[in-house]
Amino acid sequence: VHVLSWCIYLLSSTMCCTMVSGETTFRSTVRAPGARKQVCVPVLEHFDTHYGEQLGQRWTAAREVLLHPRSWQHGVMLNRFAAPQDVREQLLLQGFSNLLPRSSGSSLQCFVHRSPVHVPSQRHQAGQLKQYYLLNAASLLPVLALDVREGDRVLDLCSAPGGKALAILQSATPGVLHCNELDAHRHEWLVKTLESFVPQTLSDVLKVSNLDGRLFGKIEAGAYDKVLLDAPCSNDRSWLFSGRPQHGALWLRERAKLPELQKDLLRSALEAVVPGGLVVYSTCTLSRAENSEVVQDILSSCPNIELQELNELALSFAHHFTFDPNTPFGLLVVPDYGRTWGPMFVSKLKKLC
Repeated sequence: VHVLSWCIYLLSSTMCCTMVSGETTFRSTVRAPGARKQVCVPVLEHFDTHYGEQLGQRWTAAREVLLHPRSWQHGVMLNRFAAPQDVREQLLLQGFSNLLPRSSGSSLQCFVHRSPVHVPSQRHQAGQLKQYYLLNAASLLPVLALDVREGDRVLDLCSAPGGKALAILQSATPGVLHCNELDAHRHEWLVKTLESFVPQTLSDVLKVSNLDGRLFGKIEAGAYDKVLLDAPCSNDRSWLFSGRPQHGALWLRERAKLPELQKDLLRSALEAVVPGGLVVYSTCTLSRAENSEVVQDILSSCPNIELQELNELALSFAHHFTFDPNTPFGLLVVPDYGRTWGPMFVSKLKKLC
């Protein structure tokens, strides 16, 4: 039954986007089968061993979703600075719905579809802002958990490619939004993203830097109300298709080193917030070692840090995302049949003093 339903699911309609008289117009098409990405066998075997034990039956569905990139759903986050009313109307006509109901009071708008429809990215045009940003809709959960309010001083510690920074600016206008990225290539990517979506009128709000995130706890201790740490991690979606076996073997060796880096970054983030300030830690991996165990270690070594509940957030999105019920210290979105969002882990911490 699963095989038959999955085949039907892969044949769902997708979208093309054209510009007509300055307005965005969508038309439904069926995507022809493309060349399948090469799966890295050592990575898949590693996932089968670790995630099979960690997730049990949930790994069966997650595995099948991850192995079929053409089944992945995409969120369309509208840019409130580019007057995207025509885009919104076209998305609604094509069966998209807003992930966040208007009753939420947020200006953030992200549209999702039950099928793996595709909306192509818009090209950058000098002097013209893009109307929307494509993303894995589960990646909005860390931003929603951070709950940025007008005037907040916010640090996005590992900001590239910039989607979460854009989501923050769609939700509110902070007093300061400091976007930091250490990697030179990703820093350049971040700068281009911000230029494509954020108007010049907000230039006094934005600050962009190219520093080691582990330094912020010392050089900017207590400078922020809220910090988002979307930590470097073993991104399951990309690592599964990492190419030749030797590449996968190298990545798996590097994977073992990531938790220590993540802990150092999380300590730095907590030092960078004021007493009473909030830090949201997130990754895009299912790895318990990089998720719950990182948070658990910080909580056990830092008595002034308190874990915050995210039950209300999970309930709000239970009809869109599949959450693993056995994840301590946060929320874990697991890819599932018809709900291909994730992986995404989110944990929220408060600095007491």
